Amino acid sequence: MSERDGNWRTAVIARIAALTPRMRSYFLHAPLAGHVAGQYLDVRLTAPDGYQARRSYSIASRPGAAELELAIALQDDGEVSAWFHEVAQPGDTIDVRGPLGGHFIWEPPHAAPVLLVAGGSGIVPLVSIARAWQAAPAAPMLLLHSARTPEALAFQPELAGIAAADPRFTYVAVSTRAGTGRRIDAAMLDKALGHWGHLPALCYLCGPTAFVEAVAQLLVARGVAHRAIRTERFG
Repeated sequence: MSERDGNWRTAVIARIAALTPRMRSYFLHAPLAGHVAGQYLDVRLTAPDGYQARRSYSIASRPGAAELELAIALQDDGEVSAWFHEVAQPGDTIDVRGPLGGHFIWEPPHAAPVLLVAGGSGIVPLVSIARAWQAAPAAPMLLLHSARTPEALAFQPELAGIAAADPRFTYVAVSTRAGTGRRIDAAMLDKALGHWGHLPALCYLCGPTAFVEAVAQLLVARGVAHRAIRTERFG
């Protein structure tokens, strides 16, 4: 492929870092326009016989970062995620297109309280939002993250560090299969919002479809307007 092929560009995998047993970050050097927190890239892989596979992956990096970070979870029977986890090495090239997406985005300054809720690998675009907030903190931000096990809570040390450094950022992580198990249900949401002390003016929910729909219903029942809830879902 030439350097320019329609809207596709050639990106180089600069480095790879493990996040969890099933998620890794791939840092790209790519000739793309700057992104806004919450956007994603299309990724295209081409086999020697010409077969192509495409997937969309959220961008985890902070807007303006020198490298584009894609945090990719290994999916059962996922041909693209399997290539990243089992084949990809620093120096490999891939085709990318973007950044894309204009609804699930957050740009500072934002004066009203913001709620972020992630299920599993749905944390990726919310990390980009949290990093953008950290660069220009203003209104309170609450991030709730649920995963099956503590080991699956990607970015936990970094997010806990943001919360420790600035009381306007609150981070709550739960795992459904550890100990007695906790999940983001009505009781947990009421406790988190009560401790936070704000009714969110804008909410970003990302995760499996059933998870996102359940949390959205809980928020509406607590007085959050439908138009204030932005969702990204998968599965």
